[in-house]
Amino acid sequence: MSPHEPSSPASEPKTYARACPSRRAAYVAGLRDAVGSPALVLGASFIGFGSLIREFGLGLDVAFFSMLATWALPAQVATLEMFAVGAPLFSVFIAVALINFRFLPMTVSLLPILRQPGKPVWPLYIVAQFIAVSTWVLAMLRAPEMPPDQRLPYFCGATTAMLTAGFVGTTAGYVAAGAVAPQITHGLVFMNPCFFLLVLLVDLRQRARVAALLIGAAAGPALHALTPTWGLLIAGLGAGTIAFFGDRWWEKRRV
Repeated sequence: MSPHEPSSPASEPKTYARACPSRRAAYVAGLRDAVGSPALVLGASFIGFGSLIREFGLGLDVAFFSMLATWALPAQVATLEMFAVGAPLFSVFIAVALINFRFLPMTVSLLPILRQPGKPVWPLYIVAQFIAVSTWVLAMLRAPEMPPDQRLPYFCGATTAMLTAGFVGTTAGYVAAGAVAPQITHGLVFMNPCFFLLVLLVDLRQRARVAALLIGAAAGPALHALTPTWGLLIAGLGAGTIAFFGDRWWEKRRV
């Protein structure tokens, strides 16, 4: 090819809207994106968790171990409640597994984005342990706009900010236990899922996502009334499945 001829589109390097100067800069970008409202909401949620830990007569060491081992506030609260009623360990394990089942599709969708071609995959198994609703949303929105080698550092930066907020919030709630009304304590726990819903509402470019939210919101209360134990799981799994296959059917029909 003559040097004066324009290069083909295939030979041009791909450009990324959120490319950072280095991997370290990508880590800092993740920190910066999470330090705002995501970290504040998560920290406020864990204030309620820290208060509950104190009410059940447990120490901060138990709270911190629970965060590192589970890192899912609804499952941590469920563990506390089952511990209070003396539930068998196996029942606690099953309950936590079912509650955290929601992270399976998040993990399956996010890890291929974070994976770097030609690099070992074992670090991703560690990363998967710390996938949370907030960091999943941030990574799914921002990471595809970054070079592949900067996506994992970005996620780790966001995770660092969220973990720090969780530890600080738990400690503050533990210290301030008794000064906060029980209604407020339980209300703070629900701030994180409310934030997750609001973030998804901001980015509704995908038809399947809109359908899943609407179907889940409509079916959730009815299914919960029928079976409080399984209603939420059935509503979430069913809404996502119907939306996914419904979107594929619509695309095939348009072709």
